[in-house]
Amino acid sequence: MPTIQHEDTYALGSRRVKRLGYGAMQLAGPGVFGPPRDHDAALAVLRAAVASGVNHIDTSDFYGPHVTNRIIREALSPYPDDLVLVTKIGARRGEDASWIRADSDAELEQAVHDNLRNLGLDALEVVNLRIMFGVHGPEEGSIAQPLAALARMQQRGLVRHIGLSNVTAAQVREGRGLCDIVCVQNQYNLAHRHDDELIDTLAADGIAYVPYFPLGGFSPLQSATLTDVAQRLGATPMQVAIAWLLQRSPNILVIPGTSSVAHLRENLAAAALQLPPDAVRALDGIAGKAA
Repeated sequence: MPTIQHEDTYALGSRRVKRLGYGAMQLAGPGVFGPPRDHDAALAVLRAAVASGVNHIDTSDFYGPHVTNRIIREALSPYPDDLVLVTKIGARRGEDASWIRADSDAELEQAVHDNLRNLGLDALEVVNLRIMFGVHGPEEGSIAQPLAALARMQQRGLVRHIGLSNVTAAQVREGRGLCDIVCVQNQYNLAHRHDDELIDTLAADGIAYVPYFPLGGFSPLQSATLTDVAQRLGATPMQVAIAWLLQRSPNILVIPGTSSVAHLRENLAAAALQLPPDAVRALDGIAGKAA
């Protein structure tokens, strides 16, 4: 099993984490709803990730719902001292597996306590406030009310650090005016690069950027250029996509998800893949072709 290099780290709140982490969303059932098809395999992939050196796991209690956090607790508790669990609140799941906005004060309070209970923690290290003005992407609007509710829970010691998810650059500026923001989690990958300017702004201020769907999410990245570069480097397309993100900016923390130990092994190997300048130039052109 490949291991993650210790020196390639970045600050996440008051902790430093390896820049290649693990996203737990795929541990739930199809559509991120219900239990996994193979419970033992889900436990195995989490344990393999941590054994390989991963110390940043991204999760949420609305994955399942309640599924991934309980699997994480079963697999890894008592947690290693260096493991940082990052969760998110602001949504809930309908009985039909729909994604529903849930950001009233009472809903956010309940979500924090659900995460605490199911993860078996006294305090949550980082909580991302998922803004659900738009389900499929950021939409403008003030985030002051839900962020203030989360900040009050931080003051009570239930949450140590706050991040934002599914937000516009204007919402990030608003949020940073209200409280400390340690990370932003938005959709970003080789073909979806709307946050280029935001990433650079955050990097200048030492704030982590965590792309979700780093490999395309429910529609995996497909590009002749990506395939060509991968073949030339003797890597898989997904390894190249991860390596590109790691080289894009030092504040990017990559959290590819998988329910397979074999796939996990492939993802972790991307940490050692160095893309030459001509490959980076070719890959940078993918977003323009996808637009």
